[in-house]
Amino acid sequence: MQKLILLSAVLLLFSCAGKGQNKASKKTAMTDTIKVISRTEEEWKKLLTPEQYHVLREKGTDLPFTGKYYLNKEKGMYTCAACGNELFSSDMKFDSECGWPSFDKEIAGGKIKKVTDYSHGMVRTEIVCAKCGSHLGHLFDDGPTITGLRYCVNSTSVDFKKK
Repeated sequence: MQKLILLSAVLLLFSCAGKGQNKASKKTAMTDTIKVISRTEEEWKKLLTPEQYHVLREKGTDLPFTGKYYLNKEKGMYTCAACGNELFSSDMKFDSECGWPSFDKEIAGGKIKKVTDYSHGMVRTEIVCAKCGSHLGHLFDDGPTITGLRYCVNSTSVDFKKK
């Protein structure tokens, strides 16, 4: 019986994760030229804290409801913690109650790249910094705003510049 419940849960995740893939992939056109940063993993290890390296370079995840920007309501700009690339403004942030900072859109200009992620038995859309390739989080099509999108971002993967 437990195997049947587990199988049902996995099938449900697959069916939910696949919805909206086209919606997210339609927004991948780059309008600005971004100078890409290329570093070795050893260079990244020297520049980042161990926690940042794990999340940004090894695709780790913050524990839910623990990130320093989860409840942040200040006005300003969220940038990539690895390279400083501007990603989201505070006006794009909303409380999704999912445990991570959430945004309904990204800054224009192709600052974020979308990549199909097949890890953990699911199909999701991973979001990475277009400038340095660092892992930011995932994009879902269940957002409550007019865009219908939820960029679910690890606090560790971003810095915040207060206005």
